[in-house]
Amino acid sequence: MLSYNFKYELKLLLRSKWIQILIVVLLALFLFAGYNGQQKVTKRIADIDAAQLEMKNADAIMLSLLDSIENGLSVNSVPYWRTPDQPTAAGNNYPRVAAMTPNALTFTAVGQSDLFTHYIKPTVTGEDFTLNFGELSSPVQLLFGSFDLAFVIIYLLPLIIIAFSYNILSYEKEHGSLKLLASEPISLFRWVLQKVVLRFFWIAVITILAIVVTLVVNQVSFPGNLSKILAFVGLTLSYILFWFTLAFLINLWLGSSAKNAVGLMGFWVILVLVAPAAVNQMVNALYPMPSRTRMVNEMRALKAASSKKQDAILASYLRDHPEYAQQDTAKYSYWHRYMASQKVLKQELEPLLNTYENQIKKQQEGISKLRIISPAIIMQESLSGIAGTSTLNYEDYRKQVVDFAGDWRDYFLPLLYRNETFTSGLVTGLPQFEYRERVKIPVLLNILLILSGGVLLSGLGLVLYQRNKARGNLISN
Repeated sequence: MLSYNFKYELKLLLRSKWIQILIVVLLALFLFAGYNGQQKVTKRIADIDAAQLEMKNADAIMLSLLDSIENGLSVNSVPYWRTPDQPTAAGNNYPRVAAMTPNALTFTAVGQSDLFTHYIKPTVTGEDFTLNFGELSSPVQLLFGSFDLAFVIIYLLPLIIIAFSYNILSYEKEHGSLKLLASEPISLFRWVLQKVVLRFFWIAVITILAIVVTLVVNQVSFPGNLSKILAFVGLTLSYILFWFTLAFLINLWLGSSAKNAVGLMGFWVILVLVAPAAVNQMVNALYPMPSRTRMVNEMRALKAASSKKQDAILASYLRDHPEYAQQDTAKYSYWHRYMASQKVLKQELEPLLNTYENQIKKQQEGISKLRIISPAIIMQESLSGIAGTSTLNYEDYRKQVVDFAGDWRDYFLPLLYRNETFTSGLVTGLPQFEYRERVKIPVLLNILLILSGGVLLSGLGLVLYQRNKARGNLISN
């Protein structure tokens, strides 16, 4: 019976041109979404490359100036306070580019990449806690979002599945062929299940084809990114299966095609639109962020207080670091006091900054716990994580930049406190930033969560089938 249903269903879908329409629509959606996402990645890479080129040109100028200074030549092209033989001038005017490079699948999900910057230039006298990781974005763009593969899969693919499967059983009822089918030696439950499985098969095949074509067009290396590609495909198939399971349930539960369509659209609105918004509002209410205005005011007050007692702070700092205590400190005396006060200021601000970080962490943990409410939340979290554009990815990038900023400062501080000059021989030893994608997405767990929702719906579908069968509602109009 399954082989007969397969042949009959294929002929029916080809005759109604459903297969042809699905191939064209899904390929067009995936390719356009991939192109749109790749455009954003291209711009991101171009911005990083431009920053790297600027850094290389600045390094060439720095080496030229250092060579002139070391050979006793006068340097008139830059003011004396910007000559790179001074540690603070070298560390402030010739910083490294701390860039967050995209991975091969970044084009599949824009995620948070339109909210955060992708490179920072930490300086010696800069403040880690005031590094700006946000970037100016168009409010219209943020309102409407981005048309990427994640958007197509999470929002549009369920609508295609609904249109493809909402009337599997009701169509036969409304055209009078269900009574004839009921005379066959197969239960209606199994017959509907086979129809749903076969339609899932065709959607899955076409979707995988669209994904593969999109990856090939965007020149993604399959051997080098196999684990991410398999995770992407696995999540997509589990999400498709969830919506087909829901369609199976609705076909057994409601009667007419109109009711089925309205019911499935209602579930789409709740699961894809309402649930994520409700989770976001709930998390914000449970773990509100402290007042940013209060933080700024406290930072200003602490800065003013530290400026007034820089000498005392420096004396205390030198007592804790006797290796930096020198007889002649007039050369960099201002920077000695400033850097010592900055270190104390950072320590005093740490509890306040930790409050913000803890609230962000609690919000992320809350969303992670509540993601079981909707498969759309699971998909958004997972696909953004695979693409390296999730909130967790950018938070990890921020931590890596802050750590690098500390390394950059620590490279110059010994020279500063020993009143030594920065030489051309030290350029090769400058710290270099290398972004590492350290966030791990629980892909298998998320797939199991989505599938478990499908299993629950299947069980509910069986119960409803038995109830409607007992009432005689399956065949009657």
